[in-house]
Amino acid sequence: MNLRNTADQAFVRETNLSLVLRLIHNQSPVSRAQMAGITGLNKSTVSSLVDELIERRLVHETGSNSGGAGRPATLLEINPQAGSIIGVELGVDFVSVAVTDVLGNILWRKREDARQEDGQEKMINQTLQIVKEAITAGKRKNYHFMGIGLSTPGTVDVDKGLLIFAPNLHWHNVPFVRIFSEQAKLKVFVENDANAAAIAEHLFGTARQCQDFLFVFAGVGIGGGLFLNGKLYRGRNGYAGEIGHSPIMAEPSQTVCHCGNRGCWETYANQYSIIQRIQARLEVRRSSIIPKLMADQNAPLSIPLIKQAADAGDREAIDSFTEAGHAMGQGFAGLINIFNPERIILGGPLSMAGEYLLPAIKETVALHALPEINKQVEILLSPFGPDASLIGAIAIVVDDLLAHPAKVERR
Repeated sequence: MNLRNTADQAFVRETNLSLVLRLIHNQSPVSRAQMAGITGLNKSTVSSLVDELIERRLVHETGSNSGGAGRPATLLEINPQAGSIIGVELGVDFVSVAVTDVLGNILWRKREDARQEDGQEKMINQTLQIVKEAITAGKRKNYHFMGIGLSTPGTVDVDKGLLIFAPNLHWHNVPFVRIFSEQAKLKVFVENDANAAAIAEHLFGTARQCQDFLFVFAGVGIGGGLFLNGKLYRGRNGYAGEIGHSPIMAEPSQTVCHCGNRGCWETYANQYSIIQRIQARLEVRRSSIIPKLMADQNAPLSIPLIKQAADAGDREAIDSFTEAGHAMGQGFAGLINIFNPERIILGGPLSMAGEYLLPAIKETVALHALPEINKQVEILLSPFGPDASLIGAIAIVVDDLLAHPAKVERR
């Protein structure tokens, strides 16, 4: 027996299995004949691959297409009951966990505030406890878990499942894969939050057919997921996308960024910058309903509260969002000039104020991006809003599933 030929045949089959599964994911409902035409594979090969995917419960038949002459064609789509996925979003001041099906539909979720000052160990243990709750809840409903995806701010070694450095958390070299796989007994995937959100947009969101788009994750920090030529661009060491630490101003009087530098883009356009703008206005006794909202709700100054004021027509809240939008727009213009993307998608916690940020972003982009490039780009809000990174955590597991369907056991 020629082992090399056998290995080559196995590789080709898995490659074709992935090709067919991705096609069904992207274009369902689709027939076997349509897939043969699109992929160039012969009909018998496509039928064999589809049969295997059905055996692994990854796809199922869903009615038929009776249009046109001849026998109706049986249509195929992803089987949402193929399994369940746990997504974990580790924020700077919160932890969010969800259980979804393989199409990203949320079946269970829980979110808790977290205190960075309590330390790394306590925050990780808090996250693990919620993950265990998710597993327990899933077992009661007989969910078949296919893995855990974890999205985190900072630079990530994806192959090792290691958080290298998160400036806004001040964490270094955290072995997330080892910690979570030991506790949950499931396969674990770890990704930077903006990269994860970009994958979610490509699999489930507004960029399903896009080959070149940028995802901007805006919250405590600003990160970027760069999808270029149909693939996530990671850079030489896998750390590409730290766009929030691009210097746009470097005056000695400026606020020091969590990375230690001055003039970083995110210090002018993150959620803290908006809160600081409001505080400065209140200190000089500008007329605003924000102090009353804080008193009535016994709540600290926050982005949701500022948005509540903006929705009520508060001028100071609206202007603060507008100023942040102009600061965002400067960074967007630079990204457009460099990458010439088809779309830029804004998501993350600050996207809840997108209706106030987006006009200012577009206005500033029109002033600073090259007109020939700018007229080709769309600037959109993520449909996942503040949950972009949480759905991204789900998406990194689904993406591995689409790439390696043969790893899924036949049931």
